[in-house]
Amino acid sequence: MCREQQAGSRCDNKRSEFAPQTEERFAAQGAEIRKDFPIFNIPGENSGQIVYLDNAATSQKPHCVIEAERKFYERENANPLRGLYSLAEEATREYEEARKTVADFIGADDSSEIIFTRNATEGLNLAAYCLTELLLKEGDEIAVSIMEHHSNLLPWQQAARHAGASLKFIECDKNGVITDEAFEAAISEKTKILAMTHISNVLGCKNDLKKYSDFCRDRGIILVADGAQSVPHIPVNVKELGVDFLSFSGHKMFGPMGIGVLYGRKSLLEQMPPFLCGGEMIESVTRESAVYAQIPHKFEAGTVNAAGAAALAEAVRYIKKTGFDTIQERERCLTEFAMKRMKQIPGVNIIGSPDAALHNGIISFTLEGVHPHDTASILDADRIGVRAGHHCAQPLLAHLGIPSCTRVSLAFYNTCEEIELFADSLSQIRRKMGYGE
Repeated sequence: MCREQQAGSRCDNKRSEFAPQTEERFAAQGAEIRKDFPIFNIPGENSGQIVYLDNAATSQKPHCVIEAERKFYERENANPLRGLYSLAEEATREYEEARKTVADFIGADDSSEIIFTRNATEGLNLAAYCLTELLLKEGDEIAVSIMEHHSNLLPWQQAARHAGASLKFIECDKNGVITDEAFEAAISEKTKILAMTHISNVLGCKNDLKKYSDFCRDRGIILVADGAQSVPHIPVNVKELGVDFLSFSGHKMFGPMGIGVLYGRKSLLEQMPPFLCGGEMIESVTRESAVYAQIPHKFEAGTVNAAGAAALAEAVRYIKKTGFDTIQERERCLTEFAMKRMKQIPGVNIIGSPDAALHNGIISFTLEGVHPHDTASILDADRIGVRAGHHCAQPLLAHLGIPSCTRVSLAFYNTCEEIELFADSLSQIRRKMGYGE
């Protein structure tokens, strides 16, 4: 189970129980963190009973994030970038400060490299559409890993069809490992774009983006990365990784729904055509033509989600205040404990690496003889929320020979007690389905 040292919590698979004093300290830390999240403190008869294990789909929101969005609408609500009166100028300042906060958070050189979108999906679509217009031609190739979320696959399918290009898949093994041989087999002199997730939303494995970006830079290949599952959980620095584009969502990193980010290398953004056209993304318009605004505003047509940006910036501040040391240690500890408990349950098959340290809080599994939808429904009857299905990664599941699966995804505010409740409920499902176990 989980242990905690003086320097912080860690997991030790050689032990099966907490040392009493460290168990208490780890639990106290979790209880203190959970005070920040209203959903875990709902008054009434169901208070404290929800077990939320679907964090890869969306995270819960702390008080400060909710308050930041409310504050914008109560005190600063005006259309940013348009009005010259004081309230509009304050809204603009708040919006642009949020952009700078995000830029600093991911190590971007310039806040103009940060484009606010609705979500990671929109960011990846923006990159695919604009890069197609900029550089793809008939006969070119786009390489994508087989483990991509549909959001980082379907836009490239469309791009290939539009340009007359070909899509090449980079295969992985059953643990999510991409060998050098598999990678090189999918790359040729015709490859113009590489699309790759940082952390798989099914297997939890992390791809070495730095290694691939070095490879791409030497060959003039553009690397577009999906950071939806990495940015909330591990430190991400776009310059250190060397990626050309990185897209992620606010709602998975304790921020609000409806706001996302696309980081793009400035020199590329300046060359790319706009994604959407309309208000606020222009310098001037005549009957026949238009002069587009400078980046990033060229890519932010129409009224922006300023309240969402303000709340996203607050989410960034909350993550920084909590610290990635705390986030990573708690999630690593909880993942190890969850996998250990799941391996003790007959009929459970964990998908991906047997090493919990390589799952990054994401554990997908099947239960012998039980459809994943039934597994999720029975867990829900015990107020335990997990995800079941193909997880918007159907090519990966087909590659692994699995039609669908159930996924547990953890965040630092989860607790060992919640995992015990989950494991106890999971262990009863086959018996409830008539298997006698």
